[in-house]
Amino acid sequence: MAKITLPDGKIVSVADGLPALQVVEQIGSGLAKAALAVKINGKLADLTTPLNGELTLQVLTARDPEGLEILRHSCAHIMAEAVCRLWPNTKLVYGPTVADGFYYDIDLDTPIRPEDFEKIEQEMKKIIQSDQPFVRIEMTREQALQKMADDPYKLDNIHRASGDVISFYRHGDSAFEDLCRGPHIPRTSRIDPRAFKIMSVAGAYWHGDANQKMLQRVYGTVWPSKKELDSYLERMEEARKRDHRLIGRQMDLFSFHEEGPGFAFLHPKGMIIWNEIIDFWRGLHKKYKYVEVKTPIILNESLWHRSGHWDHYKENMYFTTVDGVNYAIKPMNCPGGLLIYNSRKHSYREFPMRVAELGLVHRYEASGQMHGLVRVRQFTQDDAHIFCTPEQIESEIIGVINLVEEIYSTFGFEDYHIELSTKPEKHIGSDEIWELATNALAGALKHKGLAYQINEGDGAFYGPKIDFHISDCLGRSWQLGTIQLDFSMPQRFNLVYSDRDNTEKTPVMIHRAILGSLERFLGILIEHYGGNFPLWLAPEQVRILPISEKTNDYAGDVLKRLEEKGLRCSADLTDDKIGAKIAKAHADRVPYMVVVGPREQETGTLNIRLRQSKEGSSMGLDAFLNLLQEKIRSRSLSLSL
Repeated sequence: MAKITLPDGKIVSVADGLPALQVVEQIGSGLAKAALAVKINGKLADLTTPLNGELTLQVLTARDPEGLEILRHSCAHIMAEAVCRLWPNTKLVYGPTVADGFYYDIDLDTPIRPEDFEKIEQEMKKIIQSDQPFVRIEMTREQALQKMADDPYKLDNIHRASGDVISFYRHGDSAFEDLCRGPHIPRTSRIDPRAFKIMSVAGAYWHGDANQKMLQRVYGTVWPSKKELDSYLERMEEARKRDHRLIGRQMDLFSFHEEGPGFAFLHPKGMIIWNEIIDFWRGLHKKYKYVEVKTPIILNESLWHRSGHWDHYKENMYFTTVDGVNYAIKPMNCPGGLLIYNSRKHSYREFPMRVAELGLVHRYEASGQMHGLVRVRQFTQDDAHIFCTPEQIESEIIGVINLVEEIYSTFGFEDYHIELSTKPEKHIGSDEIWELATNALAGALKHKGLAYQINEGDGAFYGPKIDFHISDCLGRSWQLGTIQLDFSMPQRFNLVYSDRDNTEKTPVMIHRAILGSLERFLGILIEHYGGNFPLWLAPEQVRILPISEKTNDYAGDVLKRLEEKGLRCSADLTDDKIGAKIAKAHADRVPYMVVVGPREQETGTLNIRLRQSKEGSSMGLDAFLNLLQEKIRSRSLSLSL
């Protein structure tokens, strides 16, 4: 008999060898109808898997993240079969899931175009409605290699696969079959034929290598229901409207040019936002007892060998030669900070040393990977390096977390999750040092009472790290801040300090960034606010709109008073009608509009309109100034009167 322990602790006994689905049916018919796969002893498996001996069993539905991922991966296979039916010469490469959907890379000489999406979807519906089972086929590695001997893509996938057993999946009796580790949903009909959509097609190099053939990458999405698909498509339409590249052009914030691909050109209005962010950042770092430094952009190649970046980051770096000597353009700021540290002697009394740098760095990105401000080749990193003793590690990390929380909340990001990334395959430093560093980061998170996820093997090459992922107004996740603990690089650079007992010891180094790339953060802010920046960030804070030329002089007097108080403002003195002036101010996303006519001139008042509001309110100039100054001082996120 198989002894099965369910998540609630209940134990079910059944005959050995019974498929998981039959066991789920015994638990409840409703659960069986919703079941997509199971986890047996914590490992994902198909519902056809036989159950034997003592084990734990968890049933996965589309409401579980892992269940939804399986649903999407199965839909990717259905899309692949549909493409193969429509274009029989298609060669399949691989089709993983991604956030909110899936894609399949295919080798097909005929380009798939957006106008082809509907016929692919119609073919997918036929496959779904045929109610074919997903059939798992297992064989040895040697058998799989022989089976796929004429397919270089599948041979490559087989060589990369782990384990001795290789699996394929077929849709019932159809001719479609693809290499896949699974698991999959039990039948094609488990997908709602109204709840999927082909989203886009793009080019993608095999393994991301520009020297390989360009493939076609077809993206799709699928949800448990049509309602959820419609909600997702609405979010995507809103995201399209909020695209920072579109708003950047509309508001004249930045541009990109062929003369410098991947290098952002910030315009005057963009620089206003940029400088407001930096002024806030500098003031807060002064409060948290940081000092600021600046290091060169180009440094000798030997430095990057010494730091370890050459061995672990060379493919992302740019190089040049000066006076016959090889140099590298810095991809990171830390080696320069280490040289500053070593420029003089240090005592334990100086610790912790919190050293910040708004450092300009360059990292190579493939042309197909660049995306507006959020994926560039040159960016400014709000970097800092903290030098401390081992005893100060936890308190310093807690201090950084406090700073992170204060910065994010100021910009309106209250919802974020935390990941603790551990030792990667390519790393420097001993296992003992890595364990010590990882435990120190985990201890600080526990002290703060913060929940976090373990991200195995994704640490920096020199140490483990804590990453902060914020959620914007559309629920999209962005990785911003990082805290990285490093015992290795201080040893490589022979960093020392004089301890209480007059012996020389090596300090601990904490790398941290909070906004990450300022260019990327600006892009995120543009999309989060939809260009409707809070008053303190808005490039233009107030626009004065005289009803006619008769009140232009009064408008000029109001403008002068506002400018004297440091407000960023203008007056629209054109001959346009007041309705057109108001519409233009709304389109330009100006937070406050001041309408002045004969009545306002006579009474010395202002008619104030808020951005995205149709109503106005009367207010005196002094009261209006006090309101604006308080909102700017407090960095308020809301507009009000």
